[in-house]
Parts: sequence; C-alpha cells; structure tokens
Amino acid sequence: MAHTQELSGPDLAAGIAAADLAENVPLLGHAQGNAVLLVRTGTTMHAIGATCSHYSGPLAEGLVVGETVRCPWHHACFDLRNGEALGAPALEAIPCYEVIRSGNRVAVGARKSGSPLPTPPKSPAGIVIAGAGAAGAASAERLRRLGYTGAITLIGNEAPGPVDRPNLSKDFLAGTAPMEWVRLRDDEFYDKLKIEFIKEEASELDPKAKVIVLKSGRRVSYDKLLLAPGSEPMRLPIEGASLPHVKTLRSLADAQSIIDAAAKGQRAVVIGSSFIGLEVAASLRARNLEVDVVSLDRVPLERVMGTQVGRFVQQLHEEKGVRFHLGAKLRAIHRLSVELEDGQRLAADVVVLGVGVKPRVDLATRAGLEVDNGIVVDARLRTSAPDVWAAGDVARYPEARLGTKIRVEHWAAAQRQGQSVAADMLGLGGPFNDVPFFWSQHYDVTLSYVGHASGEADIEVIGSLEKRDATVAYRVAGKVAAVLTVGRDRQSLEIEAALERKDGSAVDALLNRARTGS
Repeated sequence: MAHTQELSGPDLAAGIAAADLAENVPLLGHAQGNAVLLVRTGTTMHAIGATCSHYSGPLAEGLVVGETVRCPWHHACFDLRNGEALGAPALEAIPCYEVIRSGNRVAVGARKSGSPLPTPPKSPAGIVIAGAGAAGAASAERLRRLGYTGAITLIGNEAPGPVDRPNLSKDFLAGTAPMEWVRLRDDEFYDKLKIEFIKEEASELDPKAKVIVLKSGRRVSYDKLLLAPGSEPMRLPIEGASLPHVKTLRSLADAQSIIDAAAKGQRAVVIGSSFIGLEVAASLRARNLEVDVVSLDRVPLERVMGTQVGRFVQQLHEEKGVRFHLGAKLRAIHRLSVELEDGQRLAADVVVLGVGVKPRVDLATRAGLEVDNGIVVDARLRTSAPDVWAAGDVARYPEARLGTKIRVEHWAAAQRQGQSVAADMLGLGGPFNDVPFFWSQHYDVTLSYVGHASGEADIEVIGSLEKRDATVAYRVAGKVAAVLTVGRDRQSLEIEAALERKDGSAVDALLNRARTGS
C-alpha cells in the first residue's frame, strides 16, 4: 500500500551538522531521491526510510522508543538498526541506510542490504497454524523472519487467503481503496517462503496424538500448533434474518456481496451501532445510499466508549445524513423493509447485521482444551494442551496491567499475538505484553484507542471532541486503563509506550499535559 512521498527537508546525502540532530527526535530529509529519517539514540545515528510500510504513515511524526520508531497512524513499530517491522500492523521492513560521520557532520550513504536470517534456539520439526487470518498469517511470516527453516503448514478456508480485514468496512467498502490493497499475500508469496497453505477447514484436533484433522479427512501432524480460527459474525434469531439481502461483514466475499447489493439499491439499514456497523454506515453513505441505523443502545458505542464519545460519533454520522433509531427493538426483516417492534417500517434494499461476533472455539472445546469466553491461555499464549498456543480473537489471556484475563477483537492485537507465539515456539519469546490498540474511521475522523477498559470505567474527556482535538481517559479502580484520542496521534503513541512500561505516573503526566495544553 506504499505511496510516493514528496521529498522535503535537508539533503542528508550532502550531510548536516551533527549538533543539529536532537536525541530521539526524528529528522525528516532525503537522500538519493528517497525520503529518509535520521535519528540519534545516545551516541548512535540511524537512517531509515521515512514512510511506514503499512498505510504510508509519516514516521517523522512518530515516536522513538529505545531503538525503535513507531508510526503515528496505526502504531506499527520498526527497528531503527535495520528497518525490520517489529510490530503489526506493518509486515514489511523499510529501507535502512549507511550513516557516515566525518568530524562534526553526519550524512546518509548507500542503502544497506538485508540482514542475514538468525538461527533460533529451537527448531521444531513441524509447525501447524490453524487459521489464516490476522494472527495465523502474521505468525507464519514471523517464523520465517526469525530464521525457522522447518515445515510450516497454514490452514484456512477463507478465500482468497489473508486480507487486510480493517479495510473491508472502511475504504474498500466505501469504494476508495482498490482490490490490490486488500489482499495481503498471494499463493506465490507462500510458495516462496516454503509455507504450505491448505485452503480447508480444520474439523478435529487430537492434542495427545498431535494431529489436526481437516474436513476432507486429511490428517496433519504437528510438533507445535497455533490455534487462530478467529471469530464469526452473530445473526439475530428473528424472522427474515436469513434472507438473501441480509448481510454480515467478516470476509472479502462478505464485503463484495454488500457492494454488489448496494449497487442495485438505494436504501440500506444497518442493525447495531457497533464500530463495524457504524463504519459500514459511513461506507454506504460514501456510495450515496440512504442509511438507517437501528440499535438497542441508547447512545451508539456508549457501553464501550462512554456517552460523550458515543454522541460525538453519532453526530458525525448524522451530519452525513445517517438516521438513527436508538433504543429500538427489531421485530422482523422483510424483503424490502425492516420492521421495528413499534410497527415502524424502514425501506431496505440491503440489510447489514453489525451485532457483534463470537469466538470460534468449537475445535478447542471438542479437543478438551480449557475454554471460557475464548480459549484460555497463559501469559505466553499457551493453551491447557502441551505444545498448543492460541492467538487472536479466540485467545483469553492475562493482562498484567489489569490483573485479569481479557479477550480482545482487534486486528493489530491479533497480528501481534501471532508474532509473539512465533517467537515463543522458537525459544525467543516471553510474556505477551503488548498494549491493545485499535483504530476506527468515521468519514474524515479517526478514533485511536490504546489499552483496555471495562464498561464500568470512570471517563474524563480532555479537550474538545467537537473540535476533533481530544483525549479521553478511562480509569478502572483509580488507574488509567485505556485512552482514546482524536486528532492527537503522537500523544496516543506516548501513552501506549507508558502503559507498556506500566508507568502510571508517566500516563498521568501526559494527561496533565493534555489538560494544560503544554
């Protein structure tokens, strides 16, 4: 998804005074026709590409943490020493350049060649990954990048394979992102990495025999196994919920089906005021459909984001012409309308259900693994069965900052969990410590959320949501558990880093800085 970045700043090939480079402050410039970031950490100088490999975010506006730089848009993380993508959602490395020091000047030289693959401490005979979504696909790639040369089998029956799922409800559904942006990897990519990609569904797991059975009857043995089946959209138990024009959104096929239906109609009804439901509403408005949102909620997103944020998001949609029917119960779905319990009928050529998802735990349950609102795992994402890990939407893991087990349904979190499992399988891992992060897009407004807070959190809004410049703090038992930002991308990164360090005083200082505007 790379875009060409206009060159700006100094010519770093010609060099600058070393004294002009402040510690841990990225300097944007260019060298040999490429946008380059120059960073000093301690006495060491680093030069890397200035554009995030995920959605081409501006790394010069990001945050330097240790020997890494983080993208302000979607919190991808890169190694300053070699350009490697260390943290999702970015999967591809960025260029890395030689740094030339001469007296009191520093310049950027030639692009470095890629680093040789390391040799991991452990090398399992064969690794199987059940699930080719965010967690599974990211895990398979990370295994190879960590130097694993053994057999990898990736199992997933969702065509065409791994896709950029967040895009499905956002730009792709809105018609502003081309198909080539959506598919993450193709068959040639997996062939090149010597990853066997089996496009089937796993039906049984025998953890004692270390065998996973596919629907076709094929038996696949493993030494180490990752369960990453993801989740599936829920359907409502009401009349008409299975009609052909009633859609859910999880896969690329789902998105294409909604697009096809929208092209033939003029009116859409979205059931549910979840993030997915509201992003679908925004995307269908971009396609000039009339959109009604029906929800049991009194305020959209109120249970997870609070009343003020929910009303702000509702207003964004109403300004674009979306009509809300809140606190409304659904009676039935008909071929050309949706009927509410009070008898009101809303015209509908297409209906999209956005009423939540449920983790796919059937395989784990039948295999006797511990399951409780997801597959229960330890701090390293290991299940109750030996040599079996779980990651993504299904994993219920201990969150050290909160002192409880949580299950999150965020794209970047799933990818990072898959990457963490890959490292642990090879003896390189440790406890999964990443702070949950997600973003949600509503027209030209993006909400960035770091951390995890329950519905009982105390909420403080700092700044102005209406002016699209705000920080929202969520406190649980007096401690900041999560923070949402609008128009404050760098602050979101700073708070994420402080939460990672479990530095509550630093989080409080950042919030106080937001209050005073300093």
